[in-house]
Amino acid sequence: LQPPFQNEDLDLQAAVARARPQLVELLAHCPDWLLTTSQNFIPKAALGSLGAITNPRHKTSLLLDLLEEAGPAAWSHFAQSVCMECGNFGQTEEADTDMRAQSPVPKGKAGAHPGTLYSSVKYQHLLIDSVLQRYGSRREAGAERTQPLPFNQTFVNVVIRQSKAPRLFKERAERPRGDVAGAPEPEECADTAVKVSDLLCSRAPSHMTKVIFLFGKPGTGKTRLMHRICQKWAEGVLPQFLFTFLFEFRQLNLLKRKLTLKELLFDVFLRPEDSPDAVFQGLLESAQQILIIFDGLDEFAANMDVSFSSKGGPAPTYPVSISQLFADLCHGKLLPGCTVLVTSRPKKLPGFLLYTVGVLAEIWGFDHEKVEEYVSHYFCQHSCREQAIAHVKNNTKLLSMCLIPALCNIVCICLEYLLLKHQVSVELPQTMTQFYIKMFLIFLNKQQGDCAGDEETQLNCNKKAILGLFDLALRGLEEKKLVFYVGDIPKDVKEFALLHGLLTVFEVKTSGTCPEVGYAFVHLSLQEFFAALCLMVSRRVDKNHLKKKFFLKSKWTSKNETKTEFMESFHIFLSGLSSRECRTFLMLLAEQDEAWVQEKQDVILQSLKKLAATHLSGPKVLELCHCTFETQNLEVAQHIGNLLNFKYEFKNFRLTMLDMSALVFVINSGQDLICLDFAGCLVDTDCLEVLAGCKKVEHLSFRSRRCGDIFAAALSKALQGMGSLKKLELTGGSITAEGMTSLVQAASQCLQLEEINLQGNRIRDPEVKRVMDLFSRMEKLKKVDLSSCPQGSSLSYRKGRKQCHFLSGNMLGDEGCSFLVESLPCISISKQLNLSQNHLSVTGICSLLKSVNSCQKVMEVQVRYVGLESFLGLIPAYKEEPVLSTDDQQHGEENQTPTTSQKIRLTDCNFQASDLKNLCAVLKECGHISELDLSRNYLGDEGLLQLFQCLPKLKMLSCLKFNDNQISLNSVFFLAQSLTTLEHIKTMSLSLGLTQVVHLTFWERVRSTSRWRSVSLAHPKEEAQGRCFRLRDCKLGPEDVTRLCQILAQCPQLTEINLSRNSLSDQSIERLLSFLPSLCHLTLLRETGVKVSLHSSQCSGWAGGWPCCNSLAVSHRLTGCALGQGQVEELCSILEQHGWLAEVDLSRNQLGDEGLRCLLDRLHRVPSSCSLNLSHNGISQDGVLHLVNAFVTSRNTTEVQVSLCSKATLIIKLTSGDDPRKECNFQPEHLERLFLLLEKCTYLVEYKSSNNNMTVQAAERLLHSLRKDLGLLKISIEEPWVCQERVMNLLEFMLFSNLYLFRICKDKSLFQLVIRFPSCLEKTESVISRLSLYKPEIKHSFCQRLREKCAQLQELRWSHVELHEDEAEMLVRILLPLPELKTFGLTSSSVAATGIDYLISGLQNCQAIEELNLGYMELSSAAVPELVLGLCGMPSLKRLILNHNSIGNDGCSRLAEALRKMHNMEEINLSHNKIGDPGLINLAAVLLEKQNLKKINLSGNCPSPAGGEKLMEALAHCRHIKELLLSRNGFGDRTAVALALCLPRMTNLKILHFQNNNIGQAGGLELARALVVCEQLEEISLSENDLGEQSIRALSMGLPCFRHLRRMDLKFCGITDRASKSLCLGFRQCPSMEEIILSWNALGDGGARELAIALPKMEKLKILDPLPKGLAERLTSQDPRLCFSFS
Repeated sequence: LQPPFQNEDLDLQAAVARARPQLVELLAHCPDWLLTTSQNFIPKAALGSLGAITNPRHKTSLLLDLLEEAGPAAWSHFAQSVCMECGNFGQTEEADTDMRAQSPVPKGKAGAHPGTLYSSVKYQHLLIDSVLQRYGSRREAGAERTQPLPFNQTFVNVVIRQSKAPRLFKERAERPRGDVAGAPEPEECADTAVKVSDLLCSRAPSHMTKVIFLFGKPGTGKTRLMHRICQKWAEGVLPQFLFTFLFEFRQLNLLKRKLTLKELLFDVFLRPEDSPDAVFQGLLESAQQILIIFDGLDEFAANMDVSFSSKGGPAPTYPVSISQLFADLCHGKLLPGCTVLVTSRPKKLPGFLLYTVGVLAEIWGFDHEKVEEYVSHYFCQHSCREQAIAHVKNNTKLLSMCLIPALCNIVCICLEYLLLKHQVSVELPQTMTQFYIKMFLIFLNKQQGDCAGDEETQLNCNKKAILGLFDLALRGLEEKKLVFYVGDIPKDVKEFALLHGLLTVFEVKTSGTCPEVGYAFVHLSLQEFFAALCLMVSRRVDKNHLKKKFFLKSKWTSKNETKTEFMESFHIFLSGLSSRECRTFLMLLAEQDEAWVQEKQDVILQSLKKLAATHLSGPKVLELCHCTFETQNLEVAQHIGNLLNFKYEFKNFRLTMLDMSALVFVINSGQDLICLDFAGCLVDTDCLEVLAGCKKVEHLSFRSRRCGDIFAAALSKALQGMGSLKKLELTGGSITAEGMTSLVQAASQCLQLEEINLQGNRIRDPEVKRVMDLFSRMEKLKKVDLSSCPQGSSLSYRKGRKQCHFLSGNMLGDEGCSFLVESLPCISISKQLNLSQNHLSVTGICSLLKSVNSCQKVMEVQVRYVGLESFLGLIPAYKEEPVLSTDDQQHGEENQTPTTSQKIRLTDCNFQASDLKNLCAVLKECGHISELDLSRNYLGDEGLLQLFQCLPKLKMLSCLKFNDNQISLNSVFFLAQSLTTLEHIKTMSLSLGLTQVVHLTFWERVRSTSRWRSVSLAHPKEEAQGRCFRLRDCKLGPEDVTRLCQILAQCPQLTEINLSRNSLSDQSIERLLSFLPSLCHLTLLRETGVKVSLHSSQCSGWAGGWPCCNSLAVSHRLTGCALGQGQVEELCSILEQHGWLAEVDLSRNQLGDEGLRCLLDRLHRVPSSCSLNLSHNGISQDGVLHLVNAFVTSRNTTEVQVSLCSKATLIIKLTSGDDPRKECNFQPEHLERLFLLLEKCTYLVEYKSSNNNMTVQAAERLLHSLRKDLGLLKISIEEPWVCQERVMNLLEFMLFSNLYLFRICKDKSLFQLVIRFPSCLEKTESVISRLSLYKPEIKHSFCQRLREKCAQLQELRWSHVELHEDEAEMLVRILLPLPELKTFGLTSSSVAATGIDYLISGLQNCQAIEELNLGYMELSSAAVPELVLGLCGMPSLKRLILNHNSIGNDGCSRLAEALRKMHNMEEINLSHNKIGDPGLINLAAVLLEKQNLKKINLSGNCPSPAGGEKLMEALAHCRHIKELLLSRNGFGDRTAVALALCLPRMTNLKILHFQNNNIGQAGGLELARALVVCEQLEEISLSENDLGEQSIRALSMGLPCFRHLRRMDLKFCGITDRASKSLCLGFRQCPSMEEIILSWNALGDGGARELAIALPKMEKLKILDPLPKGLAERLTSQDPRLCFSFS
């Protein structure tokens, strides 16, 4: 009997310390036995002090202290007594008692006798023996006797980083399935380096199961680490665990039956020698001290989608599937409180695991220190150790491979062989594939010894076994089989693989019976390598099969993932085997010639080239780069590098040094400079060393919170090698002044840098001064952005050439901003200086304006505060030639100094009236102000009075805005009075509604010799046109109207008064009318919005008449006044007597057919032009015929619009004199009577008929009925039969009518003509006679007649037609060559394949064409060359429309060359094609010259952000652009920012579509701020972009600038209730708004309320989408203009 401990004292102390908690727990239950036993080893005096202690645990702990102090001998005897009491355990187990004694003892239930723990203790020791045999030193000793270990077993700790946010798994579980990845997005969580012991010792509630998820890329050492954990546990290093079990999923795949927990632990891992029930019960009781490891979750082949219920856990004896067992252990249903450690590659995770992970960590592999440590250990017994270390450290490619432990081992194997064999010169492989080949040959060589011979000899000796091994590897991957039985492997293959260490052998337990022998490749990557070799050398694998087997592996989980889940590096090995260097090796294996092998290699190379042209995600681009690097084929790399140009955007995943090496290889192989963007990516600092060798990067961007000073320092070293870098972005990081200093010092050596963006870092004073000095040395630097950095006020700028500076979100304060602006003369800023959110006070703003006044560079100053957010922008003036007035030119050179107008916008600044004293003092000195905006302050009446006192000093002022300043009615009278005192006021628009409006415009004034003359107008003719006063939303009583009219009567040249929506009473109207004779220049009076009756005092005033107001035009509404037939006579009397009524609205009354007839009988007496709205008056078809008759007979009825549908429209327009222009748009049923009436109408201009049951015969009858003496007649027929009718048939029935064609249009059911009748009308009889003689079968006669009738055809548009061969021939031979044809459109039509080629070739004859539309014709790039030939013959072409085709980069490039010669081009539409960056860049180069371009549509293509930037740079030169449609291109924030910089030059822009372009808050904010300069905008669409709240707020601030805005589309923009408040406030200040789309946002009741408040102020609004249904119905009932959608 040997004592349990025979180690040294130090080992004993360590063992006792580890086992102490369990000993206390065990012995506390039997204090009497413990005290009696201790008396044999401890003096009684020492035991006497324990009598007073009643706590058993405390007493036990003190006893153990005394035993330890008694010495090793006493402790050994005591331990032996414990063992004997537990069932004479020490006498039955004589081996390895040192290990057993060091291990903790399982605890039992309270009151249990120690003897009852015998079974658990015995099983624990049995586990230790088993684990040491499997994974410890005994395994290595035993393995040396059975099989060689080709892979060195040296273990070096790997780098592990623990995430602080495992909750991300739960968040990601709520995302779409395709977005779930095995690893968290690096940007979302921070991580820290940890040890394995830290992971296992992390605290958790004792009753809860702790799940640790450890993931890592292939080869990072996951399985090796799990074996190491088991080994260390068996050696007593992890005392917190009594039992440890390790299960490999690759072996669990073999279990097909359901198991209980007991069967999993005992049958699969280790069965107890006896008493299994007692052992299992002990395990259940000790669950909190059990570690269960599941290795290789990614290798599990079965379905992991298991059911989960929170109700009660399953019984431990209930058999379930392996998946369910795993899930129940993780959820704590089985062995609650145990620790579950799971490893996996970064793959898909089961849904249930996402909610249970408590600790999340990633194995990174090695860092540089670990690589050196591993190589040192590997070569510890070799004299060449230092030489091996030097080889690895000095070779960047080699070092990047060695960061992966498995590759590091392979590199060492190759190095060892080469160094020992070739001491002088060592040539190492270049790629991972070549290393694997070298390793394979080395394994063969080691067994052959000195007589091995060359490679060919080695391969030939074992050719059959080698090929069999390759076949086994491929079959295993295809069948998802990683473990093989004896029957799966041919005998010769098995013997060969075991001999050379390529297969490993182990026990496989699938049940409680005898274990079987299992075989597996030593590493999964080796199996993939052999499988790839099988495809390349097997005669059974043809090219098509090989092509199907090649694919790129994605980082993200896809639906097809399960088919290829074991093939992590398979595509990389296939690519590597396609290299020229591997060709000889493949020839030897395949026993084929070079041509046969090269043909297979070309299949892979061609597949790679094709993949380059597809749309790839960031991770797949990286995989493609790895494959390209493995080929070492420069031609392939150049091809891929060129096609992938500008698509290098990587988001939210980690990049290793190996990744960066492959990426740089491809980038450097391309011809063009690229943009490299890392957003939220975890980029190792080691990667930056590789990046330094990247010569083709023009724009480098890192956006990550992880980028700190260490990252900046590493990047600084890399910058010096990037000679093409022009733009550097390092935003949203944690860089301080220290990091920025080193970064800028390095950047200052890069003299080619043009832009630096360090936005959102932690840069503070005082280092900024020195940094700015460094910036000044960079001659080409144009833009610096230090916004959102907490800077102080000390900034210094030296002379530079900067375009834009962004210093927003800092702490410059008053002093800093003023000092900065004073320095502007020394800084050449050509575009913008952004100083928003810099804590300016009122005093600071005044100081700023003083500084700006002395700097003529500044064109615009904007200061606004919204809540806690402020904006201050200084926009410098463009260097344009000054425009001098005629007066200037007359006074010589001394007066020709150019002056720059400035815009001052001080909105939302919380100004009080008391602040205006200082502000006005500054404004008086600012003589160059052209626009002053003080909106949304608190200035009130007093502030307005102070401001107007300084207005005469503002000589160049053209616009003043004073909106929302809490003025009263007294200010209205004061402003009206100013029309008299300030004669240069042009228009005055006022509103006292919920949103107050004060908007004044001024005539331009000129200089007289050396001083300004305030009364001298630049344009006297404009003064003669008059002045305008508008007042709305103001409650004016009779006395107020009297006072206002008295003031306005004194105003000279007042020609227009608009008093709409002022709720004027009858008495107020009487007062207004009484003053009209005093307004001698008044030509237009509007007071709409007032409902009156014909018997009111207003109408009485009308009847009196005013002889002095003959030129006055008045608009009036009499809607909903119940006017019927009886009031028509009186109404007509008023219309006949007074010519000043410009518009009368009589809608929603009760006139009926008879009332309409009476009104029509008197219309010819109305003396002037007038518009009558008679909609919704109960008019029927008979009433329409009355109207047609009057239309024919009345000379002053110029236009009639009729519809008897739900809209019930009826509008009549009258004109004085004989105006021949007449239009008719109605839906009658009595066609014959209609035709008879139309025969009498010879002044008709347009006829429209829609769905009136007009047949083909009726249409022919119509053409013969129409007459027109002079000019053109437009005919539109819309009927269902038009859709089916052939074009030829439609042309036939026109040919023999008495007309000539100017326009032919067919679109679905619409057939439209523009015709002209001959001056000498032919008689109907002769036409009918000629028609009877016509024989359609005579083709020549038809063509001749068509050519005659269409001789003057100018426009030909066909859409949705099926063009037959004869029709295509007729089109090409007759219509296209017509000399007057200016517009040709063929869209959405079906043409035979030969017909389309024939048609495009026919375009070469269109010499006079100005517009060509071939949209929706499925044209590909192959059709473009013929089309280009046609375009070259169209010198007058202005509009080219080729949308919705299949034109790619090549086709676009060819079109661009053709467009280069077309100098009149006004519109280009290439939307919804397949144009990427190459085509777009070529087009952009042409756009630089298109000065006349007005519209461009490139929506729905596939460019990248970098391509978008090139496009924006070109569009900046198109100053006349009116419509910019660039939706659905995925441009991103960079392009949005580029567009924002271009917008100040697009002053004519009216329509902007930029929806669905992946714009975030960064790009949205810049775009929203820049839009304010485009004041002509009528339509804006930014939908389907995640703009963010700040962008919406900035957009809202600019809305008052858009006086013409009609439509705003912001659906899917993430707008919340909070953002909707400012948005609605802006909408109320858009007077022209007709349609607002806000659907699919996060608007709730709060947003609905804000919209409801805003609606009454938007008088032109027609559509608002969406609103809550109840509110929508209520608003619709109040205002029928509104139309809501509830989709």
